[in-house]
Amino acid sequence: MRQYPELTVFITLAIGFATGKIKIGSFSLGPVTGVLLIGVLIGQLKFDISPTVKSTFFLLFLFAVGYGVGPQFMHSLKKEGLPQIAFASIICIICLAVSWVAAIIAGFDIGNAAGLLAGANTISAVIGVSSDMIGQLAIETEEKRKLINEIPVAYAVTYIFGTAGTAWFLSYVGPKMLGGNIVERCKEYEKTLGGSIAEEDPALEPAYEGAVFRAYELNQDYFTKERTVLELESLLVQKDWPVFVDRIRTKEGKIIDNITPDMLLYKGDSVLLNGPVDTLLKDEVLIGTEVYDLELISNFRVEVLKVTVKNKEIAGKSLQELKSFRERQGVIIRNIERSGTAIPLLPGVKIQRGDVIELEGPRENTERFASLLGFIERPTNITDILYVGLGIFVGGILGSLTVHINNVPFSMSVSGGVLIAGLIFGWIHSLRPSFGSIPGSSLWLMNNLGLNVFIAIVGISAGPDFMAGLKASGISLFLAGIVISIIPMFIGLLLGRYVFKFHPGITLGACAGSRVTTAALGAVLDVTQSRIPALSYTITYAVGNTLLIIWGVVIVLLMS
Repeated sequence: MRQYPELTVFITLAIGFATGKIKIGSFSLGPVTGVLLIGVLIGQLKFDISPTVKSTFFLLFLFAVGYGVGPQFMHSLKKEGLPQIAFASIICIICLAVSWVAAIIAGFDIGNAAGLLAGANTISAVIGVSSDMIGQLAIETEEKRKLINEIPVAYAVTYIFGTAGTAWFLSYVGPKMLGGNIVERCKEYEKTLGGSIAEEDPALEPAYEGAVFRAYELNQDYFTKERTVLELESLLVQKDWPVFVDRIRTKEGKIIDNITPDMLLYKGDSVLLNGPVDTLLKDEVLIGTEVYDLELISNFRVEVLKVTVKNKEIAGKSLQELKSFRERQGVIIRNIERSGTAIPLLPGVKIQRGDVIELEGPRENTERFASLLGFIERPTNITDILYVGLGIFVGGILGSLTVHINNVPFSMSVSGGVLIAGLIFGWIHSLRPSFGSIPGSSLWLMNNLGLNVFIAIVGISAGPDFMAGLKASGISLFLAGIVISIIPMFIGLLLGRYVFKFHPGITLGACAGSRVTTAALGAVLDVTQSRIPALSYTITYAVGNTLLIIWGVVIVLLMS
């Protein structure tokens, strides 16, 4: 392994991921902490791995992070997203300030301060960004090595409470600080978004359940004279929930699929209707007899598509408003993801640019509606490497530029520049999805492989000094980590309730998102029994993931 140190990295990844999956109750270390600890253990044997490998994979990870949150971050810079952006920015500033003050009070140096910020706030990327910044300081090489090796020690000591403690605090203490009755209050908020439709009137379909198909023979007097498809649909529409004619079987037996509004219907024809259950149940009185026509009902193929919302006219529309679009005819909305997080599918929930919507329906209908929404994401395994390589290069060059003020160097650092480039390139792709594509599976690999190879090498390199640092500062680091993890969340709950006056569910989601703690979101969703917190998690996660990583540069400057 000393002769081929690259093998050391892969065995660290394998055992680290396995360790991270081990659960104690509902808690697990996760892959990053598992890889770090196994790297430290293997690093006791003193392997020498090129730091260039570490930096390369870390830049790949940072670009993927920026690319993933860029669309949501940029598109949220609008009036309706500003309160949540302001909230997340304040929380991130508090996280930085508390980490800095705690480090000063405890007498920690730059390395421990950066590790505290990374672990207590569960933002692994700070390890790389702060290490990069320490490397630019005008100090001895040996001192740089010592400070950089302290970062993973502080991170490992504080990360566990940073994750589990934050999840416990937001899910157990948070509801009490926000006035209690969190489940009932989230249900009430869902009603304002149309969530009460299915509960109050079982006959109505929620906006997201889409199509219900029934076949009818047109034999009522209304069809004594021929009628157009548009006339029939206008007759049946109720409560802004339209009914569409999806297929026609003429009285001669011919089935017609490509329906147009001006197409004529005659007495004796059969139609396949798609719409709300309550309306369809009344159709027999209005238009004719329901029939069992298996070929008409089921002998057509459906398509599942994912589409990225690009159309400005669609952004801001609610799911219920989308129901009234003619292009929506026969199409089910199966799922909506915002920054990788599924949001609640309630009629009042509004669509944003950059949302990824999963559609299902007859192929012609689905592609028509997808074209209206934005860009169809065809299944592909091809990543635009030109886009990735150019983005990392340009971001790294800009980030490396340094400005000296009173002989003090200021720069974003290479890693900070790559993160910003990822944000911009991801946003550009959301506006022009025809180029710069990175499939979800590729983005996952860039995120996870990039970060964990970096963490593995960090652990292996810091291994020999890890135990000494743990013995010297372990208890004080752990206590400082508790303070740094809890204080921003405590202040955040108060800000959300009394200053921003958010709904309790929105406040909980915003706190979890600002701290980029997915485990906390999961705990909050469980305790609220609702997906309402996910609505605020997406914007605040994008802001928090950006600012907290940049704080890796700032904490080094503050401490130095």
